[in-house]
Amino acid sequence: MIVFLLGLATIPVFAFSENTAQEYVGGNKEEIDALQKEIQAKREKVKEIEKSIEAYKKRIEQARLDSVSLKNQLSILDNRKKQVELDIEATEAKISTAELEIEELGLQIEDTETSIERQKELIAELIRTLYFEDQKNYVEVLATHATFSDFYSRLQELGKVENDLSLQAQQLRQAKEELETQKVQVEDRRELLGKLQSDLKNKEKDLLEQALTKSNLLEQTEASERTYETLLSNLKQQYRQIENEIVSIEQQIRRQLEAQDKLSEISDDSSVLSWPTNSRYITAYFHDPSYPYRNVFEHNAVDIRAPQGTPVRAATSGFIGRDKRCTVPSCYAFVMIIHQNGLSTVYGHLSSIIVSAEQFVTRGDIIGYSGAMPGTPGAGPFTTGPHLHFEVRKDGIPVNPLNYLIKDY
Repeated sequence: MIVFLLGLATIPVFAFSENTAQEYVGGNKEEIDALQKEIQAKREKVKEIEKSIEAYKKRIEQARLDSVSLKNQLSILDNRKKQVELDIEATEAKISTAELEIEELGLQIEDTETSIERQKELIAELIRTLYFEDQKNYVEVLATHATFSDFYSRLQELGKVENDLSLQAQQLRQAKEELETQKVQVEDRRELLGKLQSDLKNKEKDLLEQALTKSNLLEQTEASERTYETLLSNLKQQYRQIENEIVSIEQQIRRQLEAQDKLSEISDDSSVLSWPTNSRYITAYFHDPSYPYRNVFEHNAVDIRAPQGTPVRAATSGFIGRDKRCTVPSCYAFVMIIHQNGLSTVYGHLSSIIVSAEQFVTRGDIIGYSGAMPGTPGAGPFTTGPHLHFEVRKDGIPVNPLNYLIKDY
C-alpha cells in the first residue's frame, strides 16, 4: 500500500475541473439555441390560433341560441368550417413544432455522446497513468523528489487527482442517464408526431364533410326558408319513426329472449365493449353540442369515422334484435344487438348487413359493413359523410358509449 501511495505521488497533475461535464459546450449549441427560439415562436402561434378557435366556438353557440332558420343553420356551418380550418392550421403548427423538437433533441443527443466519449478518454488516460506510476519502485520514487516538502506537495496533489477520478466517473454515469432520457424523449415526440399527422388527415376529412353538409342543405332547400321548414319537419318525423321502431322492437325481443332464458347463455362481459371498427376517431360525440342535426334531434350516439364498406363488428356477444336492410338512400339501415344486463347496441348507416334477426353473435363477429355516404342505400336522411353511428342503450335509454367502450388501444 505504501509503495502504491508513493508511486501515485509522482503522477503529473491533470487539469481536471470539478464541472468538466457541465463546462463542456457542445458543438451544436448555436444550432440548438436557434431551434429553441423557433420552437417558442411556433408555440406562440398555436396559442393565437387556439384563441381564434374559441372565438368561432362562441359564435356557433350563439347562433344555436337564435331561432331555427336556414340562414342560422348556414351561419353555423360556415363558422364550423372556419373552426376546422383553424384546427388544421393549429395541427400543422404543432407538427412543425414536434419536428423541430425532434431535431433539437437529436443535436442534444449528439453533444451528450461527444461529452461521454470525452469523459471516457479522460478517465482512461488517468487510469493508465495511475497504473504506470504504481509500477515504480522505492528508488525511482525517491529519486524524483529533491526534498520531503516536494514529496508532501505531490502527495496533496494526489488527493485532488483521486477526487477528480471519482468525479469523472460520477459525471459519466450522469451523462449516460441524460442520454437515455433524451432518447426516450425523441421516441415520445415521434409518437406525438404520428398522432398529430393522423389527426391532421381526419381534420381535413372533417373539412370536406362540413362543405358537403352545407352543399346538401342548399341543394335540398334551394335556399328557401319555407322549404327548409318543411325539410326540418320531415326529418323530425323520420327520426321519431326510427326511434320508436328501435325502442318497441328491443322491448319485444328482450321479453322473448328472457322467456326462453337465452340471455343467461351469454358468458361475455357486457359491461366492457370492444370498438366496433378499427378506427377510433370520433366525428360526433354523445349529445354533441356541435352536431349539425341538433335542431332535429339530440345525438344519442358516437359517430366513428369509417370509410364506406369498413367491416363493423359486434361490440360484445348477444342476439340480433333487428336487421333493418335498405335499398334506397332515404332509408336508414341498422343492426340492433341485445345483450345481458339490460344493455343493447345499435350500428347505424350500414351499407350492407350479413346477420339476421334472432341470430347469436359473439364479440368481434362481423355483422355488416359501414356506409353513410350521402346518396347511397342505407345512409338515411341524417348523414354528412361515411361513418358508423354507434349507440349504447341501457334499459332502452341511450347512454354515452364512451362510458362502456374499452379505453386502452
